[in-house]
Amino acid sequence: MIKKLVGAAVGFGILFGVGAFFYLLTNNKLNIGYNQGHAPEQPLPYSHKWHAGTLEIDCKYCHVAASESRHASVPSLNICMNCHLNVGTKTDALDQLKDAFNNDEPIAWNRVHMLPDHVKFNHAPHIKAGKDCQECHGAIETMDTVSQSSDLSMGWCINCHREQEPPAPINCSTCHY
Repeated sequence: MIKKLVGAAVGFGILFGVGAFFYLLTNNKLNIGYNQGHAPEQPLPYSHKWHAGTLEIDCKYCHVAASESRHASVPSLNICMNCHLNVGTKTDALDQLKDAFNNDEPIAWNRVHMLPDHVKFNHAPHIKAGKDCQECHGAIETMDTVSQSSDLSMGWCINCHREQEPPAPINCSTCHY
């Protein structure tokens, strides 16, 4: 009888612990974020403050795949050169950009916003739902050097989904497929 009570208590304790962990995780109580503040050095200087802020270039002009695919995509040099074949001051960075374009060599930009491999974020449904890029990426139009402003934790995302009208899906397969 005592063994059964101890076994039941241990089982209950484990279930309670796992349940409490998932409650805290999905309600953003554990404060587990991923790379918040991450601002990697880039191979060429690029100011979102200038391009998206001062010039008011829409994010989706450069990040063309965001509306239709999982990834927002790093802009190809063709997109950069749509403007920079004709405009821009003489700088070393612009010369390097043009050289890479003329030699058909990509620029190896460093990823700023990163999620764990087991998370499969899809930009397309968020854009189709009318979300502004700044809701997740912060005030990108004010950043000379882009950094990850949100913690992009599971709880942070789930809280956003819960606040939507109607609520966005929060089942596991929404982000883990």
